[in-house]
Amino acid sequence: MAPLPGSGTFDVLMTESAGNNPLSLVISCVGRRVELLQAFRAAAERLDISLRLIGVDSDLTAPALSCVDVPVTAPRVGDPAYIPALLETARQHNAAALLPTTDLDLPAISENRDAFAQLGCAALIAEPDVIRTCRDKIRTFEFLRKNGIDTPDTYTPEQIRTGPVPPFPLFIKPRTGSASQWVHQIEDRLDLEYYLQRVKDPIIQEFVPGVEHTLDVYVGLNGIPRCVVPRARWQVRGGEVSKGVVIKDRAVMDAGRKLVETLGDSVRGLVTLQCIVTAERRIRFIEINPRFGGGAPLAIAAGADFPTWLLQELRGQTPQTEFDGFQHGLCMLRYDWSAFVPLDDNLEPRLAPPLRKFPPFA
Repeated sequence: MAPLPGSGTFDVLMTESAGNNPLSLVISCVGRRVELLQAFRAAAERLDISLRLIGVDSDLTAPALSCVDVPVTAPRVGDPAYIPALLETARQHNAAALLPTTDLDLPAISENRDAFAQLGCAALIAEPDVIRTCRDKIRTFEFLRKNGIDTPDTYTPEQIRTGPVPPFPLFIKPRTGSASQWVHQIEDRLDLEYYLQRVKDPIIQEFVPGVEHTLDVYVGLNGIPRCVVPRARWQVRGGEVSKGVVIKDRAVMDAGRKLVETLGDSVRGLVTLQCIVTAERRIRFIEINPRFGGGAPLAIAAGADFPTWLLQELRGQTPQTEFDGFQHGLCMLRYDWSAFVPLDDNLEPRLAPPLRKFPPFA
């Protein structure tokens, strides 16, 4: 079958995999996830596994497309051709698994889990009802409250307009948003009225002072949480942590395990949670993202070797995971690194290998 329109292969990167029946992984909306890709490469090298990374994105200039073995351009998420393009990519490369890395395509992939499974490709995603609960912040709030899990009071605009206004400050954010876009602190009624008109389909939350934590919860291929790594978010840029530190806090870890167990055993791969730990030690959850998060490399570097465990499971092996087998106090200080890709004279974006290799994940 002819390759997908706009797809390409970096022959120079594929040499080591060709002819060795490699284990192939498809990473959707691969974007900037270079560090995660390199972590999987390092794991494969340790395990002596021939690994082929296939990155899919709609943007030819997505940096991680220059890092994968097989770069594939696909229609945008929401286009009727998007899922067929992913399925064809998985089929062409005999993919063992599909890893989503953003919230954008979770519903569509979840609805088509069985179609991927028929190709022998494990879509690392939960069943559709769980995805709907996680993507809709009102449903998330109701789910957490129903199951006795601490979470800030959350309101719809209708509840705010028809009932007593909660004490300020408040937070406003899109009901199905991601990457901290259109998230604002509300100081008074004037702010409230302004942002209710500016933020599309918003929810309003109680303001909770404290330290925000992200929890990486490894569930692998059976949906059972086996390792929980809390990361205190010291600095965030564009919705993604840029400075953070691993905190081995058993109370936070146990709370994260309980939440993921409550989601049910359909979850796969990694579940990323966000909570706020208050000065009074209340652990209040605010987000559930059933996918690899952007800060997962910090947990991996601390010893929670998600890529190794996942590759082992995909090979039919049982990884030796430890619930608290990671390093307390490891700090991540992120910085930008550039990929230099040559263009043709017309300066149109195109798929091409970078002028120099990406740094390895160590």
